[in-house]
Amino acid sequence: MSEQEKQPDIIIIGGGPAGLSAAQYAARAGLSAHVFEEMAPGGQILVVDELENYPGFEEPISGFDLADKFTKQAERFGAVIHFGTVDAVNHNEDGSFTVVTTDGTFTVPVVIMSTGAKRRELGVPGEKEYQGRGVSYCATCDGPFFKGKRILVVGGGDSACGESLFLSKLSSDIVIVHRKDRFRAQRSIAGMVEHDGNIDTRFLHTVNEIKGDGKRVTSVSLHDIEHDRDYDEPFDAVFVFIGADPRTKLVSYAGTDEAGYLVTNELMSTDVPGLYAVGDVRNTPFRQIVTAASDGAIAAHASAEYIDELKGQAYV
Repeated sequence: MSEQEKQPDIIIIGGGPAGLSAAQYAARAGLSAHVFEEMAPGGQILVVDELENYPGFEEPISGFDLADKFTKQAERFGAVIHFGTVDAVNHNEDGSFTVVTTDGTFTVPVVIMSTGAKRRELGVPGEKEYQGRGVSYCATCDGPFFKGKRILVVGGGDSACGESLFLSKLSSDIVIVHRKDRFRAQRSIAGMVEHDGNIDTRFLHTVNEIKGDGKRVTSVSLHDIEHDRDYDEPFDAVFVFIGADPRTKLVSYAGTDEAGYLVTNELMSTDVPGLYAVGDVRNTPFRQIVTAASDGAIAAHASAEYIDELKGQAYV
């Protein structure tokens, strides 16, 4: 790799839809954009069997195929994708960033964080086996596949309650279980769940195991804490909403909200000049592939203007 290649204009950390969208828009604007992805480009969408709500596709498309299209499009415009790890992002006195990676050390004026959030999983037997085949972590994404079916929701916060209300519009047979004796969600949304005729609320319950026939979820083993008993119940889907941990450790000097998500303005800029955040790692009211792609496009555009300002070439 030449010295010029080692010093791009922008380093994007994370190769999900937000990061790849940022790479495409940055490269198309004539900037040298390098993406660092630990695993494979696409992020969490890689495990989705069918996406039916991404604009422009009349028929459902797999997460793998959509990720492949994102990747090829970014590369076609000149973005460079590294399969490697970022170990440190140091903010220098002159405002630049030194990014230490498994492919070398880079000094750049702009870093775009697209590291996402690690969803919390139940950690019970059957959960991983049936992910994408009845086990889901996104009601908006997968709920329509289970219209009219029997659905179990696990969790007690705002997300669990909000997603339960969404699912109750698709099915009249929703069960929500929570390990505590009351919801920790906001009182208004918790009350809506408790008074929804399509939702059966069960407190002091946990999940022992998710069972299936090898192809899809068929039942769940539940534990009733109050009465210390286990029982099986048929379900077609299990939606898990027990929180997520945003991956912000690399930029601990940037501002976050109470839940740990990076705080940005409408340009995706954090409180650190030159540091942008896109997708699930930032504080956003709606987490979808289409909104992540939008975040990336906005951040790339804002980054280009920021770099022009640094060069004294800002358009006025």
